[in-house]
Amino acid sequence: MSTTYGVGIIGAGNISAAYLRLAPLFKGLEIRGIADILPAAAAKRSAEFGVTAMTTDEMLNHSEIDVIVNLTIPATHFRVSMDAISAGKHAYSEKPFVLTLDQGQSLRAAAYQRHLLVGSAPDTFLGGAHQQVRHIIDSGQLGNIMSGTAHIMSRGAEHWHPNPDFFYQVGAGPVLDMGPYYITDLVHLIGPVKRVTAFTAMARTEREITAEGPLKGTFVKVGTPTTIHGVLEFHSGAIITLGASWDVSSHGHHNIELYGTEGSVYVPDPNFFGGDITITDAKGAKSPVAAWEHPFGKANQTDTAGNARANYRTAGLADMLQSIEQGRPARCGLDVALHVVDVMTSLLKAGETGQVVTLTTTCTRPAALGPDEAQALLK
Repeated sequence: MSTTYGVGIIGAGNISAAYLRLAPLFKGLEIRGIADILPAAAAKRSAEFGVTAMTTDEMLNHSEIDVIVNLTIPATHFRVSMDAISAGKHAYSEKPFVLTLDQGQSLRAAAYQRHLLVGSAPDTFLGGAHQQVRHIIDSGQLGNIMSGTAHIMSRGAEHWHPNPDFFYQVGAGPVLDMGPYYITDLVHLIGPVKRVTAFTAMARTEREITAEGPLKGTFVKVGTPTTIHGVLEFHSGAIITLGASWDVSSHGHHNIELYGTEGSVYVPDPNFFGGDITITDAKGAKSPVAAWEHPFGKANQTDTAGNARANYRTAGLADMLQSIEQGRPARCGLDVALHVVDVMTSLLKAGETGQVVTLTTTCTRPAALGPDEAQALLK
């Protein structure tokens, strides 16, 4: 890339550290400021990473910042991204980039009018493991993908997060919180969704916080479904069963399984860039797949449990900025993110009404990101 885009981050919470640490890996961008509603939070990141702390207004009016990375809470994603567009800057948001279809359409119209781009996480599907699964599917080795399952299930955030209230309110829950990873990966692997239906439930109206912290032993009121069982029909003809729940103490499901006419593939956790892949042949014989040489599949950090992980967060932003230079759609672009929001909100609507909901959006399947194309994003 011949251009270096100035990046400003709004939101200095936990996820900002990952962007600040990993952004220097990528070509064509430079983080030039960080802002937060709490000045002390921005000052802390400034001291840690040597980036200038600003107010939000200073950032939006800064002539050397071209794109805003929106890391605020989901409830404010739309407003902050719209402020960025109104200030003449591109916007890239953490997931979900909006909470309603109307918000997403308004943001798209504003960006189009100003010739600006809006992009959104997750970009984990650009990881080496998920791109290798894409390569396997596109090669025809598995035949036509006709069905599959996806499972997002755990005990709930109150067991690990010291202040989990927002997870259990309208605009969150397991579908809107974790669904973007799974649904985006499915759209990347097999294309857009045509219609959905679902059943939803709530195991408890209050949940006790057991995570260490000042709120331990207190209770969170639940205002959104915590168990969703849905069925997604894709334009390709594939039918995927989705289970999303924070009411499950243990289960034995793979994250994603896709079943083709000539074999199956077990897809690793779409919350991460890497992971193990298993395929089967038409007779059901399982074979582990050796990881290919992909830049976004190489372990570059260790998680809290001591496991080596590949983490290339910021890849989606780098790809969006490169897409400006190359005149092509961004892989983590607005149309894909809006379609995923449509899928998620339609699942919740189907659970409320008992209907089959036909989606009003679609998108082009994001282009694959092979090893050479991924390397071209890195310095």
